[in-house]
Amino acid sequence: MISLKKYLDAPHTGSAAYADSEETALANASLAAYRSALSEMGACSLNACPALGNGLRQSLGKLEAKLSPPVSVQEIESSEKKVTEQLQDWGHKTAGHYRQQTDEIKAMLLVMTRTAESVGERDKRATGKMSEVTSRLEKIATLEDLTQIRSSIEKSAAELKTSIDRMAAEGKAAIDELKAEVSTYQAKLEEAELIASRDALTGLGSRLWVEGQIERRVKSGAPLCVAVIDINGFKQINDEHGHLAGDEILKQFAGELQSVCRSADLIGRWGGDEFIIVLDCGLPQAKAKIDRLREWTCGSYKIHGRNGPIKLHVEASIGLAEHLPGESMKGLLERADADMYQDKAACKARRAAGRPSA
Repeated sequence: MISLKKYLDAPHTGSAAYADSEETALANASLAAYRSALSEMGACSLNACPALGNGLRQSLGKLEAKLSPPVSVQEIESSEKKVTEQLQDWGHKTAGHYRQQTDEIKAMLLVMTRTAESVGERDKRATGKMSEVTSRLEKIATLEDLTQIRSSIEKSAAELKTSIDRMAAEGKAAIDELKAEVSTYQAKLEEAELIASRDALTGLGSRLWVEGQIERRVKSGAPLCVAVIDINGFKQINDEHGHLAGDEILKQFAGELQSVCRSADLIGRWGGDEFIIVLDCGLPQAKAKIDRLREWTCGSYKIHGRNGPIKLHVEASIGLAEHLPGESMKGLLERADADMYQDKAACKARRAAGRPSA
């Protein structure tokens, strides 16, 4: 992609030079590889989630068709942005789709459990009734004028009782086994839900989980503030010290967030080097919390670099927004994100002027 853009930006003199140049061959090959990658992503999305993959495959197919040579740098950059947006949107929808399916399976298994329990109670009642019949037959068999019948009835009663006892025992064993299996599946589903709700790297809440929590609070109308946090210069950390060092910064930063926040505050990883905090309070109280958070989390971090332990100074830009009556979750997050970028611009201006960050 970079070679293709570089080539398209470069001046060319004459159609013959364009056709024969090595850069032309490289550009054509890069474009073909890019288009092939779009096609493969569409196919993989269909395999990963048949219910939602076809839409993404069609969208990527349209973008691929528009990239027939010749193409401009603007067209390449525009397609790259659209691909990113479509993949992110598809990822969120797919996660929600599988979470819904998990909920449906869980509900179905719980229904099976309740059904098994009701069947067990029914069998107990039936066994009780049959035992009563057995007792009556045994009493009849003791009458002196039924001597010849008594032996036959006693034998029948005993056989009936044995059969009923065996049926009850087998039924209970089958029900217990079913309950155990359902309990196992339910535990696995709960474990899957827990994994889906956690960010694998930091252990904080996942973006999908945090969005669900915000939606519930928005519907309730209770006081709510959202803070979006972005680590400044994180790309430079990755470039200079490696992605493992970057991951270590993210994990340490997440730990600091958990240390400074209360247990009632919801903390999640929003993606990349961005985090989000959900505060159940008004704006004045939220601002005070964010000031303490900025002072606590920004500063010196010790990590393992390529050549041994190193210390890095980490700063973060923070955006804060309070939920307004009737406002959607999307609107609230957009305002918090915009406030974060204003804070980031202010941090850059202070550094350029040689002043310390706030």
